[in-house]
Amino acid sequence: MTDQPQDAALDPAEIPEPPQPSMNLRKRLEELGQMALLVFILTSAAFLSAITAMRIAIHGREVTMPNLTGKDVAQATSLLRSNGLVLKVADRVYSELPINVVVRQTPGAGLLMKESQQVHVVLSLGQRQLQIPLLEGNSLRASRIELLRAGLQVGEVSAVTMPSKPADEVVIQTPRPGAGAATPRVDVLVSQGAREASYVMPHFVGMTETDAQHRLDAAGLRRKVNYVAAPQWPHATVIDQSPLAGSRLPAASTIELTVAN
Repeated sequence: MTDQPQDAALDPAEIPEPPQPSMNLRKRLEELGQMALLVFILTSAAFLSAITAMRIAIHGREVTMPNLTGKDVAQATSLLRSNGLVLKVADRVYSELPINVVVRQTPGAGLLMKESQQVHVVLSLGQRQLQIPLLEGNSLRASRIELLRAGLQVGEVSAVTMPSKPADEVVIQTPRPGAGAATPRVDVLVSQGAREASYVMPHFVGMTETDAQHRLDAAGLRRKVNYVAAPQWPHATVIDQSPLAGSRLPAASTIELTVAN
């Protein structure tokens, strides 16, 4: 009888262990984490590159605003065009500058501007030739009326004491009469007349009425005397005064004295 070969028995140590589920999951999670980190790094790099490119593009379109004041409109237009800017005339005014010369600009020189941005300028119409009437010798009120009739107006009014000129008379005017001017305002210097004499009120209290009256007469001041019963004071003694001693008063003032009767 032929012996049938028997399968050799396997050693338990040679039997492979089935894979552990926890080890596979951990490995999968590590792979996903590495992939997510790589995606984040690439996205961040792309975002930073886009911001850098945007900044470069924005700053590349900025130019410094040139100074246009004093340049004629053709020069200003050419200068702005070379910097990628556009000139726009906002207004025209009379000025001492020649006609079609830039009087002022907005924005001002030195500021950063974006290309294609508009620059507003005010151009000169040249000097407006106004005929100035003669005001010297007239009163300030009559001068105002005369200027209004000519389409002008009184500018700065200064006053000075002049004994040889009556008060409120125009002594000097600027611009001079008949001259062409670029401004509708005429400045005038007006006389205040003679300076009125003034005095410092002396101290009369305690003086006799006679002495006080002598001092007031010498100064040319008017006086008013009030008599009151005051037994504690010597007879005919000044016991009160108005204004008080030390006050400054004009020559036309009236001094009140109170005298013990």
